This record gives sequence, structure tokens and C-alpha cells, in this order.
Amino acid sequence: MKKTNTKYAIIEGWLSLLSNVVLFALKLWVGLISGSVAVIADAWHTLTDSLSSIILLIAIRISNKPADENHPFGHGRAEIIASLIIGVLLSVIAFNFLIDSVKKLFDHQSANFGTSVIVVTIISIVVKELMAQYAIWSYKKTNLNSLKAEAWHHRSDAISSVIILIGIFIGNSFWWLDSTLGIMVALLIFYASYEVISEAIKPLMGEKPNAAIEAKIKELICKTTNKDVNFHHLHVHKYGHHTEITFHIKLSAHISLADAHFITEKIESEIKKEMDFEATIHIAPFE
Repeated sequence: MKKTNTKYAIIEGWLSLLSNVVLFALKLWVGLISGSVAVIADAWHTLTDSLSSIILLIAIRISNKPADENHPFGHGRAEIIASLIIGVLLSVIAFNFLIDSVKKLFDHQSANFGTSVIVVTIISIVVKELMAQYAIWSYKKTNLNSLKAEAWHHRSDAISSVIILIGIFIGNSFWWLDSTLGIMVALLIFYASYEVISEAIKPLMGEKPNAAIEAKIKELICKTTNKDVNFHHLHVHKYGHHTEITFHIKLSAHISLADAHFITEKIESEIKKEMDFEATIHIAPFE
């Protein structure tokens, strides 16, 4: 992982960890005072953000390890694995609070919201949205999936707090509103979990190269060789920020092995310079 990427990710991780621990304590306190399952669910949702920040920081440390005998392509996929862990944590939290909210709904339990709940909820909305914006900005700078997962975590927490705040002002008229809000927050967390897990699974399962990458490689081949070399059979393998690509080209059967090797080295060098991809090229002859 590049040093600049590490810097952005570490700053986001520590800011997230510290702010979420404080918010968790405040939310849990007002949740217990008010007896609100929605607020308590929101508190534990915030705590999972702290856990995900710890996972992110550990993943950064692992990702920074150089390639070795057992990991010839480096350790970049550690941050993808971190995203999966974060997504699973989200789904577990969502399931637990969905059960709690449904139980409270069937038991006809209501909550008593006070000024302290309103103040803490507003603080949470502001802080979490700021953290989401910073994580999104960091993701755009680094393209790290785990930072995108962090942004989803922060944003879903902010939205759930908005839902709760709306409920606070109309909750006195409907005894069932707190339980319903708890269910809504749980479903929101489930959706965030789905987004995080699906984004992490894609590079692990392997994806078809997008048209932009294919077009860029073809452009570089033509630029390097000044001819059409029949480029095909492209595969892209991502290991965090280290990317390996393989593809086939057809060259004249009448050129020497040395000339064919020289051409492929030129293409590989150009791809490395322009795209930072490690290329391996298979040569096939044509008449």
C-alpha cells in the first residue's frame, strides 16, 4: 500500500475510533435513561464503527507488509478481508436489534424521550456525517474498499440517528413508534452490510475487466508497437493496490524469439509506467 494511502487510512481510523467510543457512551447512557430500544440499537451500531476502525488499522498494518515467499503478490487483500469482517459485524448487530425491536413491539413497550436524548442525537448526526464525508474523501484519494465500508458505516449511523430524531418529536402520540424505529434502523444496517460485503466479494471472486481498462491497454499496445497485434484474452487480478494482468497477443511467426521478447518487454514496461499494472504476456504466432 502506498504511503499516502496509509496516511489517509490511519488518520480516518483513529478519528473514527475516538469519536465513536465517545458517541457510543453518550448514546448508551441516554438510551438506558429513556428506555429506548432504537437509541440503544443506535449506540451499539456506533460501537461496531469503533470495532471496524480497529479492524481497518490492523488491515493497514498487514497490507503494508512486502511480498514474501508465501505471498508473492503482497498482502493488499488484507483490507478487502477487513471490509468483509466489517460487513459481517454490521449484519450481526442488525439481526440482534431487529429481534429486540420486534419483541418490544409485541410487548407493547414505549420509550420516554427527554432533552438529553435530543441533544445527543443531534450531536451524533453532525459528527457521523462529518466522519462519513471524510471517509468518502479519503476513499476517493486512495480507492481503498475498507474506507468505503467505513463511510457506509458512518452514513448509516447518521441516517439512523435522523430517523430516531424524527421519532422523538412525534413519539409521544404513538406507543409503538420506538419499536418501529428500531426495526427501521436494523433494516438500514442490514442494507449497509449488504453493500459492504458485496463490494468486498467482487475482487475476491474475480471480475470481468471493465471496458476502460481494456481500451487503455489496447491503446498502449498500439502506441508501443505501431501495429495491430491482435490483443485478446485479458485477465485482471487485484491484490489491494497491486494489480497483475495477463493477456495474449499474436505476432508474426517469422520474427525471431529475441524480437518477440523485446516487443513484449516494451509493452509490459509501458503498462507499468502508465497504469501501474504488472503484465504477463502470452505470445501466439500468426502467418
